[in-house]
Amino acid sequence: MRRPLRTALQIACGTALAGAATLVAARATSWDDGTWLAMPMAGFPYAVAGTVVVLVVLLALRSWWVAAVAAVLVVTELAWMVPRFVPDREPVPAGAPRLRVATSNAHVGAVDPEALVRLVRAERVDVLAMEEMTPKAIAALDKAGLAELMPHRELHPESDSSLYSRLPLTGGGLLRGRATVWPQTTAAVKVGGRTVRLVAVHTLYPLGDARRWARDMRALREEAVDSGRDTVFLGDFNATLDHAPMRRLLSAGLTDSHAELGRGWAPTWPADALGMPSLLQLDHVLHGSGLAAVSVSEHTLRGSDHRAVVAELALVD
Repeated sequence: MRRPLRTALQIACGTALAGAATLVAARATSWDDGTWLAMPMAGFPYAVAGTVVVLVVLLALRSWWVAAVAAVLVVTELAWMVPRFVPDREPVPAGAPRLRVATSNAHVGAVDPEALVRLVRAERVDVLAMEEMTPKAIAALDKAGLAELMPHRELHPESDSSLYSRLPLTGGGLLRGRATVWPQTTAAVKVGGRTVRLVAVHTLYPLGDARRWARDMRALREEAVDSGRDTVFLGDFNATLDHAPMRRLLSAGLTDSHAELGRGWAPTWPADALGMPSLLQLDHVLHGSGLAAVSVSEHTLRGSDHRAVVAELALVD
C-alpha cells in the first residue's frame, strides 16, 4: 500500500477512535445526562459497528498499538451491547393473565386514524398510549371506530399523552406532582384480579433542551420508585437504552420489553419519512417485576414519524 494512502487511513481511523472513545467515556461516566452528549449517545450502536470496522482496518494496516486501543474499545462496547440481545426472563406460565398494550406517537394528530384502528383491532390491544394527540385527531379516531373498540379513555391532548382502553380505567389523571415539561397521563386497569398501573409517557427531546429532558427522565424514575411491581410505563421516551437517564429509570425496578426478549435494538424513529429507515429506538414499553414480556413488535403507521410498539405482557408471581 502506498504510504500517502496508508497515512490517510491511519488518520481517519485515529479520528474515528477519538469519537468512539469519547462516547465510551461518556457512557461510563453518565456525561450525557443533561448535556449535548445525549445527542451522539443516541447513535451508540452505530459507533460500536464503526469501531469494529476501524479495528479490522487497523489490523490490515498492521498498526498494532492503535489496533490494541481499538480492541479495548470494542470489548467495552460489546460488553454493554450484547446482554440486550440475550433473552432474559423465566418461562411464563401458560395460564398467566395477559395484557396487550401499545404506544403510538400521533405526530401532532397526523397519524392515519384508520390505520391505527386497524392495528388496534388486528393486534387485539387492551390499552393504547397516544402521544401528540389533538382534538381533531381524537374525533377522527372515534369516527374510524376506536370509540367502539376502546370505550374507556383518559384523554389529555393538552399534556401530549393520553390513554385508551378496552378495559375499564380507574384512578386516571395527570402526574402533576412530577416536574416534567408535559404532565404524564396515568390510569389503572384490572387484569386477573390485580391492578396494573399505566403511565403514558412523552418526554421532551434532548435536542430541544437536554437539561429539561434529563429532568423529565428523573421525574419518571421517581414515579417508578413509587409505582410498585404491577406497573407499565409506555410511550415516546426520546431516549435509548444507552442514555444514562434511561438506565437510571430502569434501575428503579423497570424492564425494557425489547431487551428482555433479546430484541435490544429495534429502531422506531424516524418512520414514514421519505422512505428513510428507522434509526433510533425512542419508543419503549417498560414494566415492573410483577409482569413479564411475552412478545413485542413495531409497526409503521402512515402519518406518524414514530413506529408504533405493541407488547404482550403476562402477570407473574
